[in-house]
Amino acid sequence: MSDRETLSVYTEAAALYADGHADTRDIEQQNDIAALLADVPEGGHILDLGCGPGQWAVQFRDLGYRVTARDATPAMAELALEKYGLKVEVQTFDAFDDIARFHAIWANFSLLHAPKADFPGHLARLHRALTPNGALHLGMKLGTGEARDSLGRFYSYYQEDELVQLVTEAGFTVTRTRRGNGEGLAGGVETFVILTATARTDG
Repeated sequence: MSDRETLSVYTEAAALYADGHADTRDIEQQNDIAALLADVPEGGHILDLGCGPGQWAVQFRDLGYRVTARDATPAMAELALEKYGLKVEVQTFDAFDDIARFHAIWANFSLLHAPKADFPGHLARLHRALTPNGALHLGMKLGTGEARDSLGRFYSYYQEDELVQLVTEAGFTVTRTRRGNGEGLAGGVETFVILTATARTDG
């Protein structure tokens, strides 16, 4: 993510987001974690891409996995360090250049801030960053087109079949999907989709 207005919103609302919208008690999200970890070896290396204040990265860490946490917002990195002792690498999506480094990538409602034109390139980078048969968790909002919310954050919206096609074309096999509804930082309730996928070795 490199959109300045979106980054500014998260910078200003970092503490509020961490306190009210980074709740790890959601049962369905715990099931999403279990689905991802089913394909990750014990002690494997997991990337939390767009980790926010670190609530998911610290769960992976506490379960015994090696964790790399990244976010584009320095204020989120500071919160993660303060709250969890978690060191976060401050990096935008387009600076992502790892090769076969991670057993799994947790991209939980982070890539939805990337322009649609850039999305295939981001998926290709995620595929390159995974070890063979590595696992991907992807959370995105359902809809069409691109827009800013009432806070000024940039979003790209997808239909579920459109998202599955893009992920498949990037070299992944989608193994699980689920839909849900949730209230975000802007206050509105929106529908989202979660995809779990495996990186094909021929992709």
